[in-house]
Amino acid sequence: MMRKIAGTTAFTLLLAMGPAALAGVIGAPMAERTAPDMVVVRWTDRDPVDVYVSDRPNVPLAQARRVSAGDRDGRYEMRVAPKARPYFLLRDGVTGAQTRVAERLVWLEHGSNFRDIGGYPAFGGKHVRWGMIYRSGGTPLLTDADVQRVQGLVTDMVDLRSSEERALAPTRVEGVRYAAVGYPMANISGLGTSTPAPAGQSYRRFPTMLAPHLKIVFAKLLANQGPLVYNCSAGQDRTGFATAMVLSALGVPREVILADYHLSTTYRRPEYEMPRFDAATQAANPVAGFFGRYQQDPAAAKPRPLFDADHRALLETAFNEVETRWGSVNNYLAKEVGVGPVELARLRAIYLQ
Repeated sequence: MMRKIAGTTAFTLLLAMGPAALAGVIGAPMAERTAPDMVVVRWTDRDPVDVYVSDRPNVPLAQARRVSAGDRDGRYEMRVAPKARPYFLLRDGVTGAQTRVAERLVWLEHGSNFRDIGGYPAFGGKHVRWGMIYRSGGTPLLTDADVQRVQGLVTDMVDLRSSEERALAPTRVEGVRYAAVGYPMANISGLGTSTPAPAGQSYRRFPTMLAPHLKIVFAKLLANQGPLVYNCSAGQDRTGFATAMVLSALGVPREVILADYHLSTTYRRPEYEMPRFDAATQAANPVAGFFGRYQQDPAAAKPRPLFDADHRALLETAFNEVETRWGSVNNYLAKEVGVGPVELARLRAIYLQ
C-alpha cells in the first residue's frame, strides 16, 4: 500500500524546496508514487515547464528523455515499472532554469524507511544531489528482489546498530562494502539497568556514541566511491542524528533537517525492521527480549511521532547537546569527526549541484 507524506511535514518541506509559483522559477518540486506503477511529479511555476526523465540521477538534459512539453498545470503523471526509480528534470520553458526531483522513498517490499536525502536546499543556493546518500531502517527481512534493488542503488553500507542488534538481525544486503562499529545496546536503551533510558537521554548520548560511526560515514562520502546508505533499526533516531550531521555539513537549513527527520513517522514499517523472536530466544537474550516486548505492544505497530512531552522534536535534544558542548555543529564535526573547513568544502563540491 502506498503511503503519503503527513500534512504539516509535507507542507514544511514544500516551502523549503522552493518559493511559491513565480515566473521563471520552478518551486516546490515533488515526486510521489501514488500506485505501484504510477509516479506523479508536482511543482509550481507560472511559465510552462518541460519534463524530462532518466534512469540515473545526474544525467544532463541532452541525454534525458522528454516526456512532456509546455506543462502549465504543475503536474505530470507517468506510468513506470513497479521497481523502476525514475529521476525527473524540470525545465522552465521561458528561462531554461532547471531542477531535479525523484521519489524520496525507495519502496522495498519488506523494507522500512529507506529513502533518498537528495533535493534539499543547501549551501550557496544549491541542492543536495539525488541518488548519492540514502538513509534506512534495518534490512534483515528484505526479499531477494529488495536486495537486488539496494545493490543497484548503493556501493557502501554503514550499520549504526549495536553489536547485539547486528547479531540478532544481520542485514540481508550483500555485495556492497559494509562497515559497523560495535557497542552495547545498553548505551541507548538502558537495558540491564534498573531504569530504561528516556528517549531524550539517548539523544544526548548520540554525539559521543556515534562519533566513530560518523567518522566512517564522512570518510566514505569524502572518498566519493559511490552512493552510500547508513541505517539503524528504525531508521529514525540514530539514523536521524547521522542525517542531521550530514545535511548540516552540506548547509541544509535546520527546519528542513527537522522536517526530513519527521518523515520517519510516515515511512517506517516496524514489522520489517526486526524478526520475530520465539520465547526461548527472548528468555536467553535480553536484547531479543527487549525487542520481543516492543513487538507485542500493539501501539508499536504504528510509528510514534518523534516529539518529547513538550512537543519538541527529540532530535533537537541532540542538536542542543552538540551546541552546548562544542559550540556549533561545525565545531563538533571538526573536533570529533575530523571534518573541518577543507573537508566541508570538498563535501559540498561533491554532493551539491
